Amino acid sequence: MASLFRPTLRAVATRALHTQTAAPTTTPSALSLIRTQPSHYVVASVAGRKYLLTPRDLLTVPRLKDVKVGDVLKLSDIHELGSREFTIRGNPTIPPEQVRVEATVVEHTKGKMEVIFKKKRRKGYERTIRHKQTYTRLRIGPIDIVENPSS
Repeated sequence: MASLFRPTLRAVATRALHTQTAAPTTTPSALSLIRTQPSHYVVASVAGRKYLLTPRDLLTVPRLKDVKVGDVLKLSDIHELGSREFTIRGNPTIPPEQVRVEATVVEHTKGKMEVIFKKKRRKGYERTIRHKQTYTRLRIGPIDIVENPSS
């Protein structure tokens, strides 16, 4: 009875041959393969830290002082571009002429109240410091893979 549900070797081999594709040899061919995939992601540096981003993500980063709500930022430090089956890694980054990712500033906000309590025993020294960290929230736009980087 168990042999009825187990896939045969021929079915597994046929499936493996069907899904296997040749590895791309050049960067433009790799970009065209990734472009044909349904969903994409990038690993990009924003405010000095690396983030894994997909379209329509809401990203919270430490406060960016020189931007206003509604501003559009172009992410230029893209370290990796990929889809479900293919990935391209930069050395150290992918040139901005090949991939375009934009982020829109949604809001400037503050985090939760942090309470820092300092005390020195037997000295009568007690201090309570309250602090809210400021953040900027970004909405990631579509990931555009440029077909012809020379234009």
